[in-house]
Amino acid sequence: MDTSSLSIAMYPWLALGHQTPFLHLCNKLAKRGHRITFFAPKTAQSKLLHFNLYPDLIKFVAVAVPHVHGLPPNAETTSDVPYPLHPLIMTAMDLTQAHIETYLSQLKPDLVFYDFTHWMPSLARRLGIKAIHFCIVSSAMIGYTVVPSRFQKGNDQTMNDLMKPPPGYPHSSITFHVHEARAYANKRKQVYGSNVLFYDRMFISMSEADAIAFRTCREIEGPYLDFIEEQFKKPVLPTGPVILEKPNSALDEKWASWLGEFKQGSVVYCCLGSECRLRPNLFQELLLGLELVGMPFLAALKPPIGFDSVGDALPEGFEERVKGRGIVYGGWIQQPLILEHPSVGCFITHCGSGSLSEALLNECQLVLLPNVGDQILNARMMSKNLQVGVEVEKGEDDGLYTKESVCKAVSIVMDDENETSRIVRSNHAKIREVLLNKDLESTYIDAFCKNLQEIL
Repeated sequence: MDTSSLSIAMYPWLALGHQTPFLHLCNKLAKRGHRITFFAPKTAQSKLLHFNLYPDLIKFVAVAVPHVHGLPPNAETTSDVPYPLHPLIMTAMDLTQAHIETYLSQLKPDLVFYDFTHWMPSLARRLGIKAIHFCIVSSAMIGYTVVPSRFQKGNDQTMNDLMKPPPGYPHSSITFHVHEARAYANKRKQVYGSNVLFYDRMFISMSEADAIAFRTCREIEGPYLDFIEEQFKKPVLPTGPVILEKPNSALDEKWASWLGEFKQGSVVYCCLGSECRLRPNLFQELLLGLELVGMPFLAALKPPIGFDSVGDALPEGFEERVKGRGIVYGGWIQQPLILEHPSVGCFITHCGSGSLSEALLNECQLVLLPNVGDQILNARMMSKNLQVGVEVEKGEDDGLYTKESVCKAVSIVMDDENETSRIVRSNHAKIREVLLNKDLESTYIDAFCKNLQEIL
């Protein structure tokens, strides 16, 4: 083992979408001989164990999550409760602080990685441990919403303030629409666990860290990383691109044979992530837009709000009209394998960072349909800054899209005679080439490890 191996503790927000990227980073660090203790509730560990590629170096420690009034019994992570109860899970996580302090004082790691626990930096400082805020959302988003120049305005930030980026933000073309700015102005006032405002929690956890790490590479987010470093006056470290191990399994026969019926690059694949449940009207407009495009399509979608199955929510007569060329599927799907199938020519994505990185590694063209949170500015970065996709137009004030706007975005990227399509294809090909460089990931992790040593 490397004599300079580090002892690292990790305590991510109690949501699988945060714990999984933390564990992917653990694997990359363990590969270089670093020892990691991963704090997680017992129920979450069962979902994470199969991602642990180095069980001799990555050890799980079970955290007992206290019960908070208003939560169902035994609720430990966000997947145990509906979305409106997530702040109570945060309250429960805050109540683990004394236990975590006991563990850390016994463990004495060199570094602790965390995200939403705004109390971690001061706790770590008391114990002589360096605190690293590991941010799994994009730096474009953090730079737009959480930097000190925004926070100097306190709670007085208006919707109009949020309509434009903060001074010095790298790309003035990246802005919020009215409906997005309204949602963010409201989020600014939202209490998120233990009577702490959501953005205060974010700001404290970053501004008091010894360094901020981002799950990205400079080739995609370099200007935003520099902006955040200049704003927070502390090291901002990219861990490298999100390139997950290729699945060992083959694509399910039913999808392989169905996709095999269509010519190369002709199928539109639509998936809005594992947590997105659309309103019924938007669910139907999306499907009617796919029908309008006239190309074969596979839509992997959760049932919309208020429905138990996708079949119950389909537009009237839809199934009959798209028979033989369109499938709406409500179950889990092998997305990386679908995206690399030669028949898939277009991907309608919600712009979660995992889906975007999978998309950029493949040749299918991107249609951007963000839903919430950092997805919105991920979509702007991809469409306005990097110009690797086309965003679906929505109403400025209400945020609604129509079947026509869905059809228009798909038609643009699928038409190789279209000027926008040509620009998008060319830029996508350049980024894909960079990301497929076999040394890129290891170069980043080596530099990241060196930076951690320097912080110590």
